[in-house]
Amino acid sequence: MSQTLDAQGQFSSPEEDVEKKGLDREDFEVDPVALEVGGEGGVKRNLKERHLAMIALGGTIGTGLFVGSGSALANGGPVGALLGYLVMGLAVYSMMIALGEMGTLFPDSGNFTHFATRFLDPSMGFAVGLNFAYCYSISLPVELVASALVIEYWNATISQAAWIAPLFFLILVVNLLPIYVYGELEFWFSAMKITAIVGLIILGIVLNCGGGPAGDYIGFRYWKDPGPFAQLEADDGTIVAGSWGRFLAFWSVMVQAAFSFIGVEVVSITVGEAQNPRVAFPKAIRRTFWRIIIFYVLGILVIGLLVPYNSERLLNSNGNDASASPFVIAIENAGIKALPSIINAVILIAAWSAGNSYLYAASRTLYSLAIEGKLPRIFRYCTSSGLPLYCIAVSGSFGFLAFLSLGNAGANSVFNWLYIISSITGIITWQVILASHLRFYYGMKRQNLSRDNLPWKAPFQPYSSWFGFIFFGLVILMNGFTIFIGDSFTFTGLATAYICLPIFGAFCLLYKLFGGAGERSGPRKIFRLTKWVSLEDMDFTTGLRELDEMDAREQLKKEKPKSWAARVWSALF
Repeated sequence: MSQTLDAQGQFSSPEEDVEKKGLDREDFEVDPVALEVGGEGGVKRNLKERHLAMIALGGTIGTGLFVGSGSALANGGPVGALLGYLVMGLAVYSMMIALGEMGTLFPDSGNFTHFATRFLDPSMGFAVGLNFAYCYSISLPVELVASALVIEYWNATISQAAWIAPLFFLILVVNLLPIYVYGELEFWFSAMKITAIVGLIILGIVLNCGGGPAGDYIGFRYWKDPGPFAQLEADDGTIVAGSWGRFLAFWSVMVQAAFSFIGVEVVSITVGEAQNPRVAFPKAIRRTFWRIIIFYVLGILVIGLLVPYNSERLLNSNGNDASASPFVIAIENAGIKALPSIINAVILIAAWSAGNSYLYAASRTLYSLAIEGKLPRIFRYCTSSGLPLYCIAVSGSFGFLAFLSLGNAGANSVFNWLYIISSITGIITWQVILASHLRFYYGMKRQNLSRDNLPWKAPFQPYSSWFGFIFFGLVILMNGFTIFIGDSFTFTGLATAYICLPIFGAFCLLYKLFGGAGERSGPRKIFRLTKWVSLEDMDFTTGLRELDEMDAREQLKKEKPKSWAARVWSALF
């Protein structure tokens, strides 16, 4: 039984809270599907537990895993790539369990912007919300372009525009349908991606053991020649040799791995539209661990065994070319003819599905900022089916940037520049989540509130959050280190690597000066400053009543006997 804080600062169960409020059991016979978030006309809690489970496992898996992992292998070597993904996976997991602890207690739509506002400073919530919305809005056209490039594997004679336009239209249509449709589509697409990844890992093990048509046993051949680690190569061609070069190559893989993991936190956006977030969200968070270990770590291990890191197809890849997917290369090298086309079909589904999730995440983040009063009221408008229409329109308009990739070299460079910046903003979001959780942890400690009675308690705290917070800070500061090697330095490279930091700071400062709710201050009274939330003033009670009532409804539903079909479905999903 989950427990929450009551008005006196103590934890109580939903049933105890019901008795205190003098409510009857009949009061909870309301269909929880009709429950709205954000007041009248708000979004609807129509996502089921199985939707969140699959979105957590595979909702945002896109070209980063299927294709981008090839760049990691080429830059770091098989062992360097494996260690990079493993260390980054641990840091990402530390962020997810921190988010899970806060999100289970306060499952709000776009919740990490709410947590930054509630436990840090309203200016931090504003800045991280805009950065996150931008990050995923710009990732939408990137996945559209990736989808078009995948299609070129079969037909390179037709312009990419012929594929980008209908794929973009389909994403808009899905996001303009009721949220249940989005959840159902992502459920099945995620299931397909997960099945494909698991199948590829099993196939890779078989091929490595000599089970392919050629019967060639590979083993650890490529770990010996060309070797377990690559040497770092700077943009100007300078190669850093020796142990230092191998370490820098390993570090560059961690930066790339961070880009591959971008999107794991999107499941936290969905809890604002989940029927029973306090049950579904912890399960989704726990599944993230298996997603990291099985899909990323085992996937990188398998491709490192099957493909040499100095393969010409890996080295000449532009990062989105489906034919340069290490999985496709391994299968073609094994002499299997039909399977590469099937894998590319899966990559196409993965890219389109990721773009679909990115538009959803960006629009709900804008909606969350509007609910908190940080954006104009027009963004709070929702249709009768619970869709934040204007938020979807603004986020979806970024999809037209996909056509920049069809322009001249200058337009294409701008598109790639924006994409790299958006990736860094995703890592900044992770760091703000961990900062919010550290403040949450020490706020509860200062107010003598026990974490043992939280709806879900994150393990290894506060050490896990400190590890992730420091690690992501190092990744952000070191992401552009290659421009300082040899003659690689350019102002464009410097701006691409670090401009996201002053942009984030500018958003913070803007809202810090003018976003406060109090009276204007200063010599000319031109500022309305926000306040840093002290540990003593942190609010751990507001917004829990709706969740207490939801828990009581779910408890009543559990007491009703289920049909055999419902029990089988629950066991499977």
